[in-house]
Amino acid sequence: MFESFDAITLARIQFAFTVSFHFLFPAFSIGLASFLAVLEGLWLWTGRDVYLTLFRYWLKIFAIVFAMGVVSGIVMSYQFGTNWAVFSDRAGTVVGPLMAYEVLTAFFLEAGFLGVMLFGMKRVGKGLHFTATLMVALGTFISAFWILSANSWMQTPVGYSINAAGQFVPDDWWAIVFNPSFPYRLVHTVLGAYLTTAFIVGAVGAWHLLKDRGNPGARTMFSMAMWMAALVAPVQAVVGDFHGLNTLEHQPAKVMAMEGHYESHPDGAPFYLFGIPDQQAGEIRYPVAIPKVSSLILKHDLNAPLDGLDTIPRENWPPVPIVFWSFRTMVGLGLLMIALGALSLIARWRGTLYQWPLLHRFAVLMGPSGSIAVLAGWITTEVGRQPFTVYGLLRTAESASPLDAPAVAASLLAFVVVYFAVFGVGIWYLLRLMSAAPHAGEPETEAGLDRPIRTAGITPAPAVIAEAREGRT
Repeated sequence: MFESFDAITLARIQFAFTVSFHFLFPAFSIGLASFLAVLEGLWLWTGRDVYLTLFRYWLKIFAIVFAMGVVSGIVMSYQFGTNWAVFSDRAGTVVGPLMAYEVLTAFFLEAGFLGVMLFGMKRVGKGLHFTATLMVALGTFISAFWILSANSWMQTPVGYSINAAGQFVPDDWWAIVFNPSFPYRLVHTVLGAYLTTAFIVGAVGAWHLLKDRGNPGARTMFSMAMWMAALVAPVQAVVGDFHGLNTLEHQPAKVMAMEGHYESHPDGAPFYLFGIPDQQAGEIRYPVAIPKVSSLILKHDLNAPLDGLDTIPRENWPPVPIVFWSFRTMVGLGLLMIALGALSLIARWRGTLYQWPLLHRFAVLMGPSGSIAVLAGWITTEVGRQPFTVYGLLRTAESASPLDAPAVAASLLAFVVVYFAVFGVGIWYLLRLMSAAPHAGEPETEAGLDRPIRTAGITPAPAVIAEAREGRT
């Protein structure tokens, strides 16, 4: 199956596979934790039972998503030592502390308050429970902060020196943490996480509205999700524009790959809507382009010149076909998100937000759009950085461990089998939970542990359920 790949390519495929699975869960849990905090806050403020119903409904889903994110993240991190030992040796003095700060701050904060959030509704006061929910939401944001800081430093490295052994040595931690691309990447990613959650919540609400337009929980979650789509999706487009301009300044080859600009354009560059990038020939075949629009987007001037990959040594070119299409996937889905948000505003104005089946079907189809978009954006970011792990300084080919291809292939195959089995069941279980409509009297997490598990066709041991109800697990 993997006979034609060398060890470095296999190691890259393995890391891409595991990080793609992992990234889906934090992208959902970051937004869902904040959504839970909003729901509990609205319940405490208004006293409306529908908010408590939705809080308990989504809390069970959050617990499973959070657990899958932790497990997939732990597994992924081991690859730094197994497949990327040279990178760990040379860049670990910078990247290692940033990831340790994530554990010491975000993970400990989440772990400390997660139990209270999940099982403490009747064991602590309302104020303390709400505080625990806020702390978990804050922890997910802090986790994103440190991970994105480490990744952004790999994209735009500053604040370092290189010692005689070729290792990156920190000189200015403020410069390292708040490196040039970090603020843009943080805002863009966190907004992407919020939109991911909004479109999943909106899809679930729309699904149940198609079955029962009068369900108060479905109406409330759909309305809240559509407000998020209408307000945040356009903001995300503006943030993405600023992020693109920052990338053009610091990583021009990545933007050239995103735009498909193999050749320089001295009097205005076209925007390629579609085409087939030919890496070997260095051209876009069968292009469908809008003249000068790329210059307008990137330079805000129709006639502004733009350099192409012909100004960069070929050995430093990123894999253009992957970056070209992942970028268009992200942008295309973003435009559809804006369209759904706009349609929801029209429906509100017409008073048909809960009675427009076409809108609800559109929302159901857009349910996975946030997850696909953040994954496409992540691919654009990481593949566009190639052929470097630390941009411009440490090449990917120089970062891998001295392993034989069969050894890497064996571990990759094991990952594929285990991940699809374990996380496939987990995702199926989440869909089963979402398929049940929220209803008044939604049980608390500890009181409802057996009900959702039995819904999935699994019979847990009575002792485990008893211990959970007593707060011992």
